[in-house]
Amino acid sequence: MATQYAISGTTAKGIAASVEQGVAEGALGPEAALPPVRRLADELGVSPGTVATAYKELRRRGIVVTRGRGGTVVAPAPAVASRRPPRVPEGLRDLAGGHPDPALLPGLVPPSRLSPGARSHRSTPRLARLEEAVRDWLRPDGVPVEHVTFAHGALDLVGRLLSVELRPGDAVAMEDPGYHHLLDLVPALGLRIVPVAVDDEGMRPDALRTALRAGVRAVVYSPRAQNPYGGCFSVARRDALAEVLREEPDVLAVENDHASSVTDAPLNSLAGAGPTRWVHVRTVSKFLGTDLRWAAAACDATTLARHDGLLLLTSGWVSHLLQETVLGLMTDAGTRALVARARETYTLRREALAAELAGRGIASHGASGMNLWVPVRDESAVVNGLRSYGWWVAAGARFRLSAGPGVRISTAGLEPADAVRLASDFAAVLGESEATYGG
Repeated sequence: MATQYAISGTTAKGIAASVEQGVAEGALGPEAALPPVRRLADELGVSPGTVATAYKELRRRGIVVTRGRGGTVVAPAPAVASRRPPRVPEGLRDLAGGHPDPALLPGLVPPSRLSPGARSHRSTPRLARLEEAVRDWLRPDGVPVEHVTFAHGALDLVGRLLSVELRPGDAVAMEDPGYHHLLDLVPALGLRIVPVAVDDEGMRPDALRTALRAGVRAVVYSPRAQNPYGGCFSVARRDALAEVLREEPDVLAVENDHASSVTDAPLNSLAGAGPTRWVHVRTVSKFLGTDLRWAAAACDATTLARHDGLLLLTSGWVSHLLQETVLGLMTDAGTRALVARARETYTLRREALAAELAGRGIASHGASGMNLWVPVRDESAVVNGLRSYGWWVAAGARFRLSAGPGVRISTAGLEPADAVRLASDFAAVLGESEATYGG
């Protein structure tokens, strides 16, 4: 434990609150070790059972984790305080954020129809015109569209569904490596993560079957543009995963198609293909604007009722102002043309860097999407090495559970000419660390 922070309290609630305060204020940082149960009990003059109960509550809430003989430590991404990604050092080219190119986003304007007065929209939470636009968006990709709903982004929807479907301690199958915000969200809900390995075709069926046998209650995955690995379902992979999920009809399958309209890969969706309980969710932040916190979802009838029931009890509905803005952009011919150009541009940029790396003997993964995943032996050496050349990339640790190390490079804003220099610098970094890397 950090010597500058002393845990206090005489009850389990008080001890847990003291630890939480230390984490929230930064006095207890990620991976900081907490005292063994008996030692802290002696220091505070309480029973070991009181401390054990406090630690159990902190684990349930995703603030600490237990590492067997390694003891209890603050979680790598504790579910308290305001966490932000590392600040990009001044003067470096940011390839870590995973954001779209601002030049390929439409200009946002206020909606033409404002919300009429201070009346409730609980009776009509969704604009009928936007519902139809969403059905037109999903239907060509084979997603069943009988039941659709909206949310304040994919994380909002996933968090709401998992909280209503599961109970603290239940297990969720997650991609490994996977989207770091989802990996943070699940333990923050008091749930356990069971990692599922991925490859260039997405989640592996054998790994998913193993996770299902471990008793998972839900599975969260991306059918294309998998972040950070870039995998996308082939027809064969989709069918194999559907067969696995048909064996467990009570498991909720959450399909996150986060980069849909700017992904070059076709959608081979599991929605309606295998799972009895399913939801397919799409957001617009990658191609309409990062500040448009809106998501559309299609799902089975039970999932719709549970999601909308909890939404009704919280925010009630997604702002009609936001819905009008999204509808206006989705149906605008100029915006559609810009999205098509963005899709082609992102594909060109990702493939250009992959080719430049391959030409220097550096393997990468990125069959679709806006990122490349580059396996390395020492993430810190690569991140710091590229920093010395003026590049800022994301260390893979925040995306991994049990997968091997790597770095994620966001290619959305990387012109092909810049890819040549980055690949050359990457090769130089590996050469400088040859004793560590083996080349």
